[in-house]
Amino acid sequence: MTLLLQVQGVTKRFGGLQALTQVTFDLPAGQILGLIGPNGAGKTTLFNTINGVYHPEEGRILFQGKDITQNKPYQLAQAGMARTHQIVQPLNELTVRENVMVGACFGREKQNLLKAASIADEVLNFVGLSAKIDQLAGSLNVAQKKRLEMARALAAHPHLLLLDEVLAGLNLSEIDGMIQMVLDIRSQGITIIMIEHLMKAVMNVSDRILVLDYGMQIAEGTPQEIANHPQVIEAYLGDPKLAAKLMEDD
Repeated sequence: MTLLLQVQGVTKRFGGLQALTQVTFDLPAGQILGLIGPNGAGKTTLFNTINGVYHPEEGRILFQGKDITQNKPYQLAQAGMARTHQIVQPLNELTVRENVMVGACFGREKQNLLKAASIADEVLNFVGLSAKIDQLAGSLNVAQKKRLEMARALAAHPHLLLLDEVLAGLNLSEIDGMIQMVLDIRSQGITIIMIEHLMKAVMNVSDRILVLDYGMQIAEGTPQEIANHPQVIEAYLGDPKLAAKLMEDD
């Protein structure tokens, strides 16, 4: 088992607010790790700390065995880490293809424009946006922008993909399509950390789940272990009957 990411005792503060406290976990290559917890639990802060947007006050982060604790986001993109954002951030005045080319140009392989265009076309076909390739990104609807954000991240050819609520704002059929896409990405050998509030979805796609509450890591385990964890039920799920339902298939 090769460890792709190691988070060791990471603590992050904003003034007097302790946003993360001693968060520790290992992520083997090829797995999907679900990251759950109530609003304000520190999930996106943890993403931002892994991704180099924030630097922790304590602890360290290893990516492919190298200490990246003080690295900047652009350095991590070149090292093979990509992400989507909870609020989609397309470059609205560029075309769909040009948006995805940005990911290829500034990602792990730092492609030239010609190769970046080829990668963009391939990735846009994968996410189902080929028909929109020459449209301005700002003209897309929410579901299409989510797929565009995914395509831009994938064009960087990452080893690790951080997905921040990619299912938010989607209807049922769009959710099903996005879940299948996440599984297809994993089948390509890309490791994934996935923040998600849609519990049934994250429970059914994740190999393991990490639970945060008030910035503290209260549980880590398989979906079955998490669904039956008393502290998780109390802090987040609320009702033991709900935990059982989460494990049911559609």
